[in-house]
Amino acid sequence: MEIAIQPEKKWNTNKIADQKGKIAIITGGTGGLGFADAKALASKGAKVIILGRNPQKGKEAVSKINQMYKDAEVSFYSVDLGNLAEVKSFGKEMCQQLDRLDILINNAGVMMPKQRTLTSDGFELQFGTNYLAHFALTSELLPLLKKTKGARVVTLGALPGNFSIDFENLQAEKSYSAWTAYNQSKLAEIIFALHLQRLSEQNNWGISSMGAHPGLAATDLVTKEAGSDTTLMAMNRIMFKIFPFVRQTADKGALSTLYAATAPHAKGGALYGPNGMGEVSGYPGLGKINKEAKDLKIAQRLWDISLNLAKVTY
Repeated sequence: MEIAIQPEKKWNTNKIADQKGKIAIITGGTGGLGFADAKALASKGAKVIILGRNPQKGKEAVSKINQMYKDAEVSFYSVDLGNLAEVKSFGKEMCQQLDRLDILINNAGVMMPKQRTLTSDGFELQFGTNYLAHFALTSELLPLLKKTKGARVVTLGALPGNFSIDFENLQAEKSYSAWTAYNQSKLAEIIFALHLQRLSEQNNWGISSMGAHPGLAATDLVTKEAGSDTTLMAMNRIMFKIFPFVRQTADKGALSTLYAATAPHAKGGALYGPNGMGEVSGYPGLGKINKEAKDLKIAQRLWDISLNLAKVTY
């Protein structure tokens, strides 16, 4: 992998070059970080395709961006990431409709449902939605990515921490902790991002795969999702009120993703996150990568399991 350098200080959306002629797909683009990504890329001329579960929210997101930027080219597709058949169908449709794909942002996620919940395919909700769906989606879109010069895949993780993959409890069947399951799914996404880069280099795909995280951003994921009545979510809300300086807006939190997706100096195999203390807030910087995310044996084991679970190929 190429050696990544620190992003320039206070990098922001004004630094994004013209994206005219490029196509971007963003999961979870109807609100929060994904919407911030979508409007920033659309403002620079990219054709933006948003995925989400809620058609009404999708319609509203498209309308908002069109009102902000009259020449924006943005569309919405209703796809439930908890249903791999829908994910694969969308991917196949894009391969038929498009002749290129410059940017794929694997952004969508669910956060800490109080009770163990399953996707329609029977996977633990966070593992299935946050990680496995993106694993499958990227596989389906691989033909487009491989034939697009300079294509980038950006997959979202979370704040750094000493988390690990519990292969004996991957679906939280033996015991369920919302916190543990969430962080395991986000770590899996970073492991995926780094291993995809290794495969791209080994097979000369020409794809740059990177991880990104938003720090502590005040988005709907934190304030309104299924786990918002848990003790941890309540603590987050209290902390945001007492210490408002520790959080950042969705627009600010999205900068790390946008840097990875567009900056000329962003490198495959890197992780980008806020450059402030503890990577909680700030402008884009190089993030700390969990030691397990660097472990080739763990990456290969997770990859093989994921191929079997998602029933896809790379």
